[in-house]
Amino acid sequence: MTPEHDKTGGVDARAKAAAAARKRKMGFAIVAGVAGFLIIMGLVQRHSAYVQLARETAHDAVPVVQIIYPQKGPEERQLTLPANIAAWYQAPIYAQVSGYVKMWYKDFGARVKAGDVLAEIDTPGLDAQYAAAQANYNVAQARYKLAQITARRWKALQGTQAVSQQEVDVQAANAEAEKAQVEAALHDVERYAALEGFKKIVAPFDGIVTSRMADVGDYVNAGRGDVDSRGNATELFSVADVHAMRVFVAVPQDYADIISPRLQAELIVPQYPERTFKARFLATASAFNPNTRTVTTELVLDNKSGELWPNSYATATFRAPADPDQLILPEGAIVFRQEGTQVALVDDSNHVHLVNVALGRDLGTTVEVQRGVKKTDRVINNPSAGLLDGQLVRIVKGTPGYNVQPTPPAPAASGSKNDTRAMPEDNRPMPEAGGRP
Repeated sequence: MTPEHDKTGGVDARAKAAAAARKRKMGFAIVAGVAGFLIIMGLVQRHSAYVQLARETAHDAVPVVQIIYPQKGPEERQLTLPANIAAWYQAPIYAQVSGYVKMWYKDFGARVKAGDVLAEIDTPGLDAQYAAAQANYNVAQARYKLAQITARRWKALQGTQAVSQQEVDVQAANAEAEKAQVEAALHDVERYAALEGFKKIVAPFDGIVTSRMADVGDYVNAGRGDVDSRGNATELFSVADVHAMRVFVAVPQDYADIISPRLQAELIVPQYPERTFKARFLATASAFNPNTRTVTTELVLDNKSGELWPNSYATATFRAPADPDQLILPEGAIVFRQEGTQVALVDDSNHVHLVNVALGRDLGTTVEVQRGVKKTDRVINNPSAGLLDGQLVRIVKGTPGYNVQPTPPAPAASGSKNDTRAMPEDNRPMPEAGGRP
């Protein structure tokens, strides 16, 4: 091989080596650039995630609340209370004489008139005492007649030497004593005659027999009714007059102002759930029970058809005018703390303010607020126990169908430093304040 060939081959080899070195450097530079780019992108993404996490943490740290607005109270107050229905008259009937039940004539549910015989009592002991009283009366009459004759004879001898004045006076006094004995014996006969009349148990008034505790052969004790095997006394019969019914309702003190002669009530009884009975005012106790702070109110209810029975349970509903300007709030919005009864209000900057309120009547699910709030105040519904005065809160919409409120007043201008309503949530604008779904 010639020198020219050696020189040319060496140049080509060096050129190839230099090209390969440049390619390697370029590859390293590309790899280093890609690595640097990935590192920078990772740092940027981590920083962005940190910022996002910090923002979400700060966002979630703000308590979420729902707000409502005080509403006007109803124009009519409705009060539902338990009631007891009693007969117009109801009398337990006991025996007035001792003996054995000879026969009973009226059973449960029998309609009776005043004076109808319910049962008869066999009283052999009483009959013997009555006969003895009559015999004693006859003896007393005979002695009185003899004393009268003797007194008249001694009176005829008065002023003669045959008798003294003292003996005449003694015979006259003896006649008066025998007269008193006759009167005493007569009263004894009348007493036993009256007891003989009690051998027949009669109805005291028109009504229905609601109970019969007597049976043929039972021994009854005078004044104590039917004595059972354990020695307990019960009435023989019970009769109730049900042409009208008395309804007794215990009205709480807060609602005592509705009681007046114009008061009416609608009654519902379990046996007629689809019917309503009208009752009207009859009387009131005009004094509260110190244990329950209620006043017993009596209503009257016509019952000519006899559909209602004594000792029934009923639900009485009263309706009375109310003050429509009185504000009301749900019971869940009321907070009971050491400072007193409070509600939590939210100002225009979404900070909490706990204010004391005075409550009125309990309307069931709502309660009257007499003072402490205005109808434009934003009230937190169901505030948590840990809510603090001055705390920042975030307002969300209420659950659909749960807390529907009237259209709230126009909210204050947003955009202030502490106005969290401008804070996005999940890249969406915050809902407007209020409880409407």
